[in-house]
Amino acid sequence: MPERIYNFSPGPGTMPQEVLAQAAKDIVNFNDKGIGLIEMSHRSKEFMAVTDEAESLLRELLDIPANYKVLFMQGGASSQFAFVPMNLLAPGQTATYLNTGVWAKKAIKEAELFGDIKVAYSSADSTYNHVPKDSDYTVDPASEFLYLVSNNTIYGTQFHEFPKTDKMLVCDMSSDILSRPLDISRFGIIFAGAQKNMGPAGVTIAIVREDLLNRAPATVPTMFRYKTHADKGSMFNTPPCFGIYCVGLVLKWLKKQGGVKGMEKLNQEKAALLYAAIDSSEFYRGHAQVDSRSPMNVTFNLPTPELEAQFVKEATTVGLDGLKGHRSVGGCRASIYNAFPKQGVIDLVAFMQEFEKKNS
Repeated sequence: MPERIYNFSPGPGTMPQEVLAQAAKDIVNFNDKGIGLIEMSHRSKEFMAVTDEAESLLRELLDIPANYKVLFMQGGASSQFAFVPMNLLAPGQTATYLNTGVWAKKAIKEAELFGDIKVAYSSADSTYNHVPKDSDYTVDPASEFLYLVSNNTIYGTQFHEFPKTDKMLVCDMSSDILSRPLDISRFGIIFAGAQKNMGPAGVTIAIVREDLLNRAPATVPTMFRYKTHADKGSMFNTPPCFGIYCVGLVLKWLKKQGGVKGMEKLNQEKAALLYAAIDSSEFYRGHAQVDSRSPMNVTFNLPTPELEAQFVKEATTVGLDGLKGHRSVGGCRASIYNAFPKQGVIDLVAFMQEFEKKNS
């Protein structure tokens, strides 16, 4: 077993080793100030500088326009399933959702508590093995927004192009944010849990267009208003300090790798290696349709569930960890987020080829 295993887990995902090393130092003694990062006041000038730098880097890397607020929030992406309709829909108003997986389905369930939700498309009947084209659905004309999940972690699918519509887009980008360039101006709200591409679990990023901050009905509690957090610079209450700090470190690392464009190139290279191994074999079978394949989460099956279990077990013994697929789809899943090293994919492909020889 290598000193450091390859973590193919869907989340928390791999973080850059240099980030882990720096965080380990700063959690005990931040900037040689004699106090650990997680002990410092979130309102101290030292920690405010950490937050400001993280926001500045995120704005730079994603080219976020000035009329958008960047919020560091708690509650995970799952809390945003309710935040979005609570803040954007008044009683009786309509929104359209695309059901492309478990997380979209959960978001729909929450949204139905607050508005008239139209599900324009669902790929449930095909075990969510694809995302729709624009021609596959119609957005309800009365909709305040169109909601989608950009990358479906469990099933290994991704919207390679975002819907072309005159309706505002709201998007859960938890598993592919910072993996490719974006036109932020097409979205009203983007949110993402950090624990796949940005940092550790505990902080969620919300990018919210300023004109939406006053949309929440008067009945929405203070803590559940985007405006509350925007007005206080994400400091209305004690934020997830360690998570924000780590996000900042990851963003510094990402900038050194060539930014989002550099990440996109590397991600495509890693995914191409793995999909080529699947496509060149009759032993392995990809779950996602080819035109919907995700470069972040590669899902595949072997001839039998018994072989899949054996594959996962043997892979783990040689340092290829976290390859078991989600219970709802079975099989195997290799999550190869931004910080996942290319060598890990090369090693996985070699293992796949050897396993096939031994078990065909």
